[in-house]
Amino acid sequence: MKKNGRTFSGTSVESLALVAQGLGVDAVGINCSYGPAELLPIMEKLAKISRLPLMIQPNAGLPDPQSGQYSLTAEDYGSSMVNFARLGVQILGGCCGTTPEYIKHMVTNLAQEPLTLPPALPSRPAICTAAEVVWLDEPRIIGERINPTGKKRFKEALINHDIDYILKQAIEQTHAGAEILDVNVGLPDIDETAMMKEVVQALQSITNAPLQLDSTNPQVLEQALRIYNGKAIVNSVNGEESSLKSILPLVKKYGASVVGLTLDETGIPPTAEGRFQIAEKIVNTALSYGINKEDIFIDCLTLTVSAEQAGAAQTLKALAMVKERLGVKTVLGVSNISFGLPNRGLINHTFLAMALERGLDLAIINPNVAEMTGVIRAFRVLKGYDANSKAFIQNYANTPAAATANTAPSNKDDLPQLVRDGLKKEAESKTKELLASKTPLAIINEILIPTLDAIGKDFETGTIFLPQLIISAECAGVCFDILKAELKKSAQDNEEKGKIVLATVKGDIHDIGKNIVKVLLENYGYTIIDLGRDVPPEKIVATTIEQKVPLVGLSALMTTTLSSMEQTIALLHENKVPCKVMVGGAVLTADYAQKIGADYYSKDASESVKIAKEVLG
Repeated sequence: MKKNGRTFSGTSVESLALVAQGLGVDAVGINCSYGPAELLPIMEKLAKISRLPLMIQPNAGLPDPQSGQYSLTAEDYGSSMVNFARLGVQILGGCCGTTPEYIKHMVTNLAQEPLTLPPALPSRPAICTAAEVVWLDEPRIIGERINPTGKKRFKEALINHDIDYILKQAIEQTHAGAEILDVNVGLPDIDETAMMKEVVQALQSITNAPLQLDSTNPQVLEQALRIYNGKAIVNSVNGEESSLKSILPLVKKYGASVVGLTLDETGIPPTAEGRFQIAEKIVNTALSYGINKEDIFIDCLTLTVSAEQAGAAQTLKALAMVKERLGVKTVLGVSNISFGLPNRGLINHTFLAMALERGLDLAIINPNVAEMTGVIRAFRVLKGYDANSKAFIQNYANTPAAATANTAPSNKDDLPQLVRDGLKKEAESKTKELLASKTPLAIINEILIPTLDAIGKDFETGTIFLPQLIISAECAGVCFDILKAELKKSAQDNEEKGKIVLATVKGDIHDIGKNIVKVLLENYGYTIIDLGRDVPPEKIVATTIEQKVPLVGLSALMTTTLSSMEQTIALLHENKVPCKVMVGGAVLTADYAQKIGADYYSKDASESVKIAKEVLG
C-alpha cells in the first residue's frame, strides 16, 4: 500500500488494516505475491478486522521456477475466487499469470454467487508498528524516559549523538512493561528534525513498540511521520488556533492518532469546566478535519500538587467529564503530580490509581518504577481486563511476597540479552569485561554462538522478525571483532572453520538476503568470500577452485535468473570442483534446488548456518 509518498510492507495484517483506515483510503487488500489458496487465510483474518472494502488480486497459483508456468488453470482460478466473495471481498481481479480467460471464468462463477457484504465492525482504537498492534481497549503504559526534560544524562546523549543510550532507554522500558514509547528529542542545541528521524528509525529497528512522536514543531512531526512504519500517536496539539491549523492536517494526512492538550492562548484553565471546553474544541476541530473520533486522545494536564493542591481534583474531574461527555480516550503524564514533595513514588502511584478509576486510558509513566507498572497491572485484573489474571500471574508469579520487584529481566546486562537487544556499545563493553575472566574462545562457544542459535530459532518460529535478526547479528559482529583481535594477540585462533563463497548469480542485483547470510556466517567463525551480485558462473567456479572452498552459497531473487544459478552449478560439476552448493532466495523451492543439482536448499539465513555446520563443522 502506498500513500503520501510512504510505502507500507509490514508483517502484520492488523497493522495494514489500521494504517489504511487511518489514511482514509478507499479499500484495503492484497495484490500479487501468491495464488488464491495461499492468500485465503490471510484475507480471512483481514476480513475480521477491516472496516474498509476489501480487494484481492491473486496470481494464477504459484509459478514453476524453471518454466515460469503458473499452477492454476483458468477454470480452477475462477472457482477458487468464489471463496473470497463469500468472505465479503468486493473487489476481485487477477495479477501475475492471469489472462482475460481467467477473468472471464472468475466473472462467470461470481455471477452465480449472491453479493455478501461483511457486517459492520465496531470501532476499536489502536496504534501499531509494522509487526505489532496495541489495542486501546484497556489502560496502556506509555514509557516517558526518551525525553530530555529534567534528565541531564539524556541531554548529554542528544548533544553527543549517543544513539545507543537512547536505544537502551527503549529496551529497559519495554522490558519493564511499556507498551508504547514517547519520543521527545527537543533540545535547542541540536537539529531536532534530523535527530527525530534518526531516533525513530533506530527505535523501529530494535523494538516493535509503537511510538508517540512528542513535538509541537510541525516540521519535526511531518518528517517523523513520513518514515514511521505503522500508525503513530502525535503528541501534541492544543487549543490555540495556530496549533490546530498546523498539527491536525498532518495527523489526517498520515493517518495518526493525536493527543490534545487542554490549554490555549490563555494558558491552562484552573477549573475542570475550562479544560473541558478546550477539549471539546479540539475534538470538534479534529473531527472537522476528518480525523476519526477513536484517534483523538485528550490530556487534561497534571499540575504539581505541591504548588496547586486543588489542581489534582480539577484534573481528575476534567478527565471524567471528557470521558463521559466526549467519549474519547484520555492521556495523562502522571509523574508531574509529585514534584517538590518527599516520597514522590507514593503520591504518584496513588494519583495514578485515582486517575484510572476516573477513566484514564493512557498513562505516561516511568515503567521502570515497579509500583507504577504494578498499579496498572492490578487495575486490569480488578476491572476484568486481564482475563483470569493471566498477564498478572505471568509477571508476578515468581515475585517474592515481601516486595514487588521490577519486572525488567535480571539478565538485562548479560551479553546474550544485549545482543538480542542490538545494543552495540553495551555489548562491546560487556565483551571486554568478560575477557577478564574468560578466554575469547569460551565467550564465542559458550555465549555468542548459543545466543545466535536461540535467536535463529526465534526467527524461524516467528517470535522475532527480520529487523531484530539483522540488528542482533550486527551487534554480535561487534563482539566477534573484539574477540578475533584478542585471539590474534594470543595466537589462540587454532580453530579454522573453513571458507565459504557467497554470490548473487548473474543477472540478479538483489543482495540483501545474501548479505544477511554473510553476517550470520561470519559471526559463527566462517571465512566468507563475498563475490557480490550479478556474478558470472565462471568467476564463481574460478574462485572456488583457487581458494579451495568446500561450500558455495548462491542466491537469486528473480525467476529470470534461476537459469544462471543452474548454469553455475552445472559448471562446478563439469569442472569436478570438490565442493557442496547451497542455494536460497525468494523464488526457490526445495524441489527446484534438488532439480538443478544443489546439495542444500537454505530457506533463510538461519538455515545457512545449519548447512555450514554440517559441511564444515
